[in-house]
Amino acid sequence: MTKTSAVKRNLDSYTIRGTNTVVKVGDNVLLRSPESNTTPYVAQINKIQIDNRNNVTVQIRWYYRPEDSNGGRKLFHGEKELFLSDHYEFQSAYTVQGKCMVHSFKNYTKLERVGAKDYYCRFEYKAAIGLFLPFRVRVYCKCQIPENPDHFMVQCEECKNWYHPSCLGMTINQVKQLDEFICSSCNGEEDETSMKN
Repeated sequence: MTKTSAVKRNLDSYTIRGTNTVVKVGDNVLLRSPESNTTPYVAQINKIQIDNRNNVTVQIRWYYRPEDSNGGRKLFHGEKELFLSDHYEFQSAYTVQGKCMVHSFKNYTKLERVGAKDYYCRFEYKAAIGLFLPFRVRVYCKCQIPENPDHFMVQCEECKNWYHPSCLGMTINQVKQLDEFICSSCNGEEDETSMKN
């Protein structure tokens, strides 16, 4: 008796079981975690295949969350930040829960309202060696860390640099009451800020 291997063919799309939602190659999707009551995984669909037994699989490219990467979550990582990895894997299509949007960092910061299925990515992550690309990103404030879109910042009217209120010894409410903010570098003062009410 000879054993026949499953023949696979590529599909252009797949309708998520129990829904009318169609996913295609290139879409970003939420995948069911094996542990119940946990945050779904996020991945990009690279390929959709069906075998001669009608089993549908998706080849996915994983997005990593900061806490799942080398070095863990840092102060500048936003709650919805993901890293597009070089980690590919095949999964049953039944693990796909729905679509989501993974925006560029720039587009994410322009969203008027961030929904539950909105995420952003500004780094690629080489999972096997724990390397991030790009190596460097622009830093802000006196603390010299990259921007976290979840943290409020104020812009200097002169140099256009951005600052965290806490790094200026101020609260968010104090900053919001200012008509104008000029940093100490532009004002030529040694103290933290120059403010006009």
